Amino acid sequence: MKQPVYVAVTGTNHYFGTDFVKPGQWIRLVKDPDNPYDQEAIQGEMPSIGKIGYVANSVRTVPKGCRSAGRIYDTFEEHVYSVVRFVVKETIIVEVVPSAEESGMAQLFAGE
Repeated sequence: MKQPVYVAVTGTNHYFGTDFVKPGQWIRLVKDPDNPYDQEAIQGEMPSIGKIGYVANSVRTVPKGCRSAGRIYDTFEEHVYSVVRFVVKETIIVEVVPSAEESGMAQLFAGE
């Protein structure tokens, strides 16, 4: 059995915060190769809202038990889906769900 992969979406205070985020919601993780600050930047997006933060990629911001953006960057093409598991202050812990594309999650984000 494959171990789940968790990442932290941080920087939410620069966008919409986390008051509206609940466990079970879907977040699309999208590579941001043109990011001037991080060559392995991955942004988190929610349907109808857009960007809500970035996957943590620093030893100071990656919580224990989570992988950094750099650790997952090469594991998918342009984007991958994730489901919210925990919200702790301004950090959203999500589980990466590679098979979500096949289960229709892409439809949630259609037209974004």
